[in-house]
Amino acid sequence: MIENNDNGVNKSVINWYPGHMAKAKRQMKEALNLIDLAIEVIDARMPYSSKIVDIDETLGNKRKILVVSKMDLCDLEITNKWIKYYQDKGYQVFSLNALKDNLKPLIQMIEQEQQNLNEKRKQKGLKPRKIRIMIVGIPNVGKSTLINRLVGKKKKETGNKPGITKSLDWVRINDKMELLDTPGILWPKIDDIEVGYTLATFTAIREEILPLEEVFTFAIEKLYKYYPEILKERYGIDNIDEIETVINTIGEKRGCHLKGGLINYEQVYRLILQDIKDGLISNITFDRRSFNE
Repeated sequence: MIENNDNGVNKSVINWYPGHMAKAKRQMKEALNLIDLAIEVIDARMPYSSKIVDIDETLGNKRKILVVSKMDLCDLEITNKWIKYYQDKGYQVFSLNALKDNLKPLIQMIEQEQQNLNEKRKQKGLKPRKIRIMIVGIPNVGKSTLINRLVGKKKKETGNKPGITKSLDWVRINDKMELLDTPGILWPKIDDIEVGYTLATFTAIREEILPLEEVFTFAIEKLYKYYPEILKERYGIDNIDEIETVINTIGEKRGCHLKGGLINYEQVYRLILQDIKDGLISNITFDRRSFNE
């Protein structure tokens, strides 16, 4: 729902915390003593919105690697600024086109962590062992795709709907690495309107959580502000002064009609979001707040 705060500024309060998410977070905390390293996966198109708010507190002093996935779909100029931002904050960052990029640099990062781990074990008189890694992230950022690439064959189901992974699951990568996959989790309350609608645009939360028309309008406004050429070339949109005109223009261009020739508004809403979901609208990054773009 949309609420106003005391200053009259719109504030989105989204309470979508399915039971499996709460359970998964409890299990993650209980499993911390079993792991040596955490890999958090975020979406390059929303590198701020897709980062779990309290994950660093949850993981405590565990070593971490931040994987920025879906680099092939983002605006590289903007996302690279976010990568530098996270590097400046001390994160080890690996950027990834999950379907194409060579994973050797990421594996080398993990192997270095394993070497450090076993040096400490040796000092304590313990035998070396494989490194245990927990992979975390919000829904639909590409965790399962990354796991499949690391394993070398399909082990995890992938898709564009949030919530495919429902429980913690150990996956053997090789003789040196073992990975604990976790369900996509969000924080219990999303009270930032930009974050909420950005997550909805990129299908990190189920589409029924926020009104479809509002998500569509948010996406159109973002595209017009930062990428007007996309609206012009793909949908024939020159301006968005009248949102109804935008809907009618897209509906006519793409054949979104009801019986009798009226424009099917819901079909238009879903068309834009589906185009984003399928990567037909690409080279976009919505998160800009730290860079005064």
